[in-house]
Amino acid sequence: MKRTTLSLIAGATALAAVTGFAALTVPEGTAAPEATKATTRLPVERVGLACPVPSSSEVAETVYTSYTPAGTDTGKTPGADKGKGNDKAEKPTALLKPATGATASEGTGKKPPAPKAPATVTTPGKPVTAEANGASVPALTGSATGALAPGWTVQQTTVVPAGGSRGLLGLTCGAPDTDFWFPAASTAKARHDYVHLTNPDDTAAVADITLYGPEGVLKSQFTEGIPVPAHSTVPVLLSTLTHEAAQRDVTVHVTTRSGRVGAAVGVADDKLGSDWLSASADPSGSVVLPGIPADATSVRLVVFAPGQDDADLKVKLSTANGAIVPAGAGTLHVKSGMTTSIDLPDLTRGSAASLFLGPENAKRPVPVVAALQVVRGKGEKSEIAFIPAAGPISARATVADNRAKASTLSLTAPDADAQVKITASAGSGAGTPVSKTVTVRAGTTTALTDLVPQGLKGSYALTVEPVSGGKVHAARTLAVPQDGVPMFTVQTLTDDRGTVEVPSARQDLGVLD
Repeated sequence: MKRTTLSLIAGATALAAVTGFAALTVPEGTAAPEATKATTRLPVERVGLACPVPSSSEVAETVYTSYTPAGTDTGKTPGADKGKGNDKAEKPTALLKPATGATASEGTGKKPPAPKAPATVTTPGKPVTAEANGASVPALTGSATGALAPGWTVQQTTVVPAGGSRGLLGLTCGAPDTDFWFPAASTAKARHDYVHLTNPDDTAAVADITLYGPEGVLKSQFTEGIPVPAHSTVPVLLSTLTHEAAQRDVTVHVTTRSGRVGAAVGVADDKLGSDWLSASADPSGSVVLPGIPADATSVRLVVFAPGQDDADLKVKLSTANGAIVPAGAGTLHVKSGMTTSIDLPDLTRGSAASLFLGPENAKRPVPVVAALQVVRGKGEKSEIAFIPAAGPISARATVADNRAKASTLSLTAPDADAQVKITASAGSGAGTPVSKTVTVRAGTTTALTDLVPQGLKGSYALTVEPVSGGKVHAARTLAVPQDGVPMFTVQTLTDDRGTVEVPSARQDLGVLD
């Protein structure tokens, strides 16, 4: 009996580095070779992002900040160029381009303006910015390749100084996916919530939207089979999808039947301003919502249990001194398939904080998704923002467009002490990077405001890397007051998945002739 030996490492490694995953299979009933247990991590070679239409306001001012962290090995996969007839690797790129299709001012007949200068990163470690103003700014899609791919991030920050959508709107442009949960959306009369579906790929996508209110699924129309053409964006006003009575709190579930989309919910409140609502972390039995501002005047928690079981949750507030039980809100019962919400008055009391949700019965965790609606200020001088549940940072996470005396980085370690390294990058105009190592004690939230590049001009990025200890969750608050309104936005930090695990040595697969 003959054996034909196939070398799989080059192909599997290339696939993993480009797509983020690879799998080797063997015939059923055959034990995998022992050597396959040995793995290594390589930088990804390509990543894609989608940024939605920033605003429908004519006075909107938007800044895009594009950044790739320094210190990553080149995103070149061993053997990836073999057989191409050339030994020269392709030049790495990181570029955003306008998406076709709908914009906030669709129907004007005018070509939507691109940013004044493309936000093109050419070197890891230095942020690049671009401006685009007005209501006709399109959605953007783009990708980064080679050495610029690992950790590439783009921050979209918009200031609307007046009007119904007044506010500071911040969003970390998201990677395309097939499944998103958005607790804390609304179909209330005072709210104008749009879910933006942006397709960065070369093929069309088809999406479905499901709305869940306090009594369960809302009867909806036009929510199934929504076409999203290639390199296009589709905004959908939530209140037009249902004839049921307006709901203050709604959970939105976006899925795709085919293809992938980037998804985010743009929120505009008649009294509280506007901001972006990003997707919650995947459903989990334990949830962390980091970075509640110290001066929050109103906090509302919205939770949804997507499975078949009800969830009974313990609620804890993580402060600088440790975790405590919020007054009158130590537990929360969440019925399956129904959106549950609770107001948390006087929550932070002058100290930046985070919220922990965990199962009352540790042996029966029920997965949930969650988000916070946070308000700063009072009366006509109020401003709204959202904090979705955030997963832990496993290797590295970055947030761009930080500004001197305007940014607060919140770190929390729910279970055990953790040590993290934080790096403030060079500035977009000038500045020398600085780093520091911080210990976050178990159950506490640490707020940092003083880590700024030396000689800073422009904006900068903050990168968080766990060093040792327990899991760490993080969020950045950007505060830009204007005309007495405490405008702010909060972005949770998501692990950048800049590397992928692949086999570390040549593997042989025996195939029968």
